[in-house]
Amino acid sequence: MKRLSAGQKLDGFLIHECIHSGGMAYIYKVEYDLASGHNTLNPGFDMVLKIPRMRDGDSAENIIGFEIERQISPAVSGNHVPRFVASGDVGNTPYLVMEYIDGTTLEAEMENGNIKDDQTIARIGAAMARAAHSLHKQNVCHLDLKPANVLFRYRKDGGGVDWDQAVLLDFGLSCHAHYPDLMAEELRKAVGSPTWIAPEQVVGVRGDPRSDLFAIGVMLYQLTTNRTPFGSPTTPSGMRQRLWMDPVPPKLRRSNVPDWLQEVILKCLEPEARRRYPSGAHLAFDLTNPGQVKITARGKQITRTSFWIHFKRWIRAAGMEYEPSPLPNQQVDSVPIVMVALPSREVSDDILFSLREATQRSMGLRRGARLAVVTVIESGLLGSSHGDQSETEAQRNMLTILKNWAAPLDLDAHHASFHVLEASDVAEALLNYAAGNHASLIIMGAATRGLKMQRLIATIPIKVAMYAPCSVMLVKPNLPFELLGQMEEDDGLDVFKNW
Repeated sequence: MKRLSAGQKLDGFLIHECIHSGGMAYIYKVEYDLASGHNTLNPGFDMVLKIPRMRDGDSAENIIGFEIERQISPAVSGNHVPRFVASGDVGNTPYLVMEYIDGTTLEAEMENGNIKDDQTIARIGAAMARAAHSLHKQNVCHLDLKPANVLFRYRKDGGGVDWDQAVLLDFGLSCHAHYPDLMAEELRKAVGSPTWIAPEQVVGVRGDPRSDLFAIGVMLYQLTTNRTPFGSPTTPSGMRQRLWMDPVPPKLRRSNVPDWLQEVILKCLEPEARRRYPSGAHLAFDLTNPGQVKITARGKQITRTSFWIHFKRWIRAAGMEYEPSPLPNQQVDSVPIVMVALPSREVSDDILFSLREATQRSMGLRRGARLAVVTVIESGLLGSSHGDQSETEAQRNMLTILKNWAAPLDLDAHHASFHVLEASDVAEALLNYAAGNHASLIIMGAATRGLKMQRLIATIPIKVAMYAPCSVMLVKPNLPFELLGQMEEDDGLDVFKNW
């Protein structure tokens, strides 16, 4: 299409300056044209208008990509995508109007050398993983994640880039499980950006949410080593190599890469999707809690994978039949993060046993689930409640208590992590933890003290159940109900005095 000029009008929008002119599209700042009567439609945020570049000789991919983005943009929501405003179809004037995000792309920050430490890299990776997880829960796979398509918001206080707030852009190659996959129907070839494309995409499998996690792994590798794990292939055979080849371990590119970071990166880059992180929430969890990452030989590797291993994988890949991808939300739902909240003090064996039983049942029903065992210490009490111990020693002892509680659980098929939080409001701390880590289920003890008073004053379990972002299972001690009144009178059996 012909480039627009500032001052032009299009379907009730007044065009301002062009803020981006790329190979695929023009992007303009716009506002509603007040003279056309749209002043009542002010959305309350700045807007941009995107017009695809469709010139003679352009491939069909441009047109198809615009149709896909026009189809998917109104169907996704949340803080990790620009808000949709309006669109025009290809038959007339093709355009998309969406929210303008005040921020910077990951590509720009990488080129400027503004990302220098592993903690920032982990924050960036966790933010991208949470953004991808949000899409997957809405049955959308992005399938073209790369530094140019990841934007980070600027802080509202003017303090620079907020590395915890990632926004995903450009859905031209995306796939929505409930809509026709126009790209797969029209193009019989691998579609994606060669540097970041996942192995299964190379052979035409679209719609697996773990493909986006592979792309995040490529970006983490870039951030960590200043190199790309598979170079920049330009041919189908070059892209196919990632079906069987491991990248050079990051430690060989940069000797001081932490074991936990290499473990996370190489797990994302596994050739077979089933060997990667099962969901963005699991990836974000590890990047947010590096001390809880389970280190394998992969995290310590300092040698290249041998030719013979690659040769065996090549033989296997040549005869491999790739199964259809799971629905994104089904894949996410099948591998939840289960959070169990343990009281930090004055807790009886009855409730500990009952919580363990409930946790065992829940984990057994969810084969790919991850367990997070959490307790909250009221602010200022962590050190004082443990005599002369330092706060660090007291926290270490609390972690040992949590691990001992979980020891009898059969967790062979699960990864468990343990967390001691300190907060003035226990319920709020539990809610924030559940929301921040995308917990699918919270298991905690039900208050049994002062049952009549609970009608007037909400206990911690009731507050959590009322405001939790996920399902909550409240567990009562495994005792006959008629004994609960007796328990209230006996301080020795006071189960949840701190709840």
